[in-house]
Amino acid sequence: MHPTTITFVSLGLTDRDFVEQAMQAAAREYNCAVVLKEVHLDITDFYDPVRRQYNADKLLRVIDGLDFPGSDKTIGLFNVDFFIPILTYIFGQAQLGGRTGIASMYRLSNERYGISGNGDLLSLRFTKEIIHELGHLFGLIHCHTPGCVMQSSTYVEDIDQKDAHLCTKCRAALAMS
Repeated sequence: MHPTTITFVSLGLTDRDFVEQAMQAAAREYNCAVVLKEVHLDITDFYDPVRRQYNADKLLRVIDGLDFPGSDKTIGLFNVDFFIPILTYIFGQAQLGGRTGIASMYRLSNERYGISGNGDLLSLRFTKEIIHELGHLFGLIHCHTPGCVMQSSTYVEDIDQKDAHLCTKCRAALAMS
């Protein structure tokens, strides 16, 4: 893997600590520079009132259209409920081997499931989701190795079961790219 700069695009996230923790984790995991850009976009056009969710495909295209000179990979960070037409909801999405991904912390908080809030757990879940989507940007597909951050996550409990790190197999695949 060649040296890369990843740009985190924060779209209205108020907890800067969560973003900074994820930035540090991504820099360590992918051995590259990570920079933060704050962007203000009107995303109301991407809201589906029937589903009461935001169309992730369309949001991904908007983030892909942003230009950050010197950035090789970009990930948009949201706190809205994402969907794609074939799934009820998603935590994030990325272009396999591409340059753009998105992640949302909306469905990652315990409060959404009637459980007491836990900021540390929310931050860890968000970090795992970001590292996972970045893995797709670097060309990694879903992994079947238990604990690998590249395992598929259908439910928030799936995120809890994996580490915030790539397994040795995924690391080797990155080294070959």
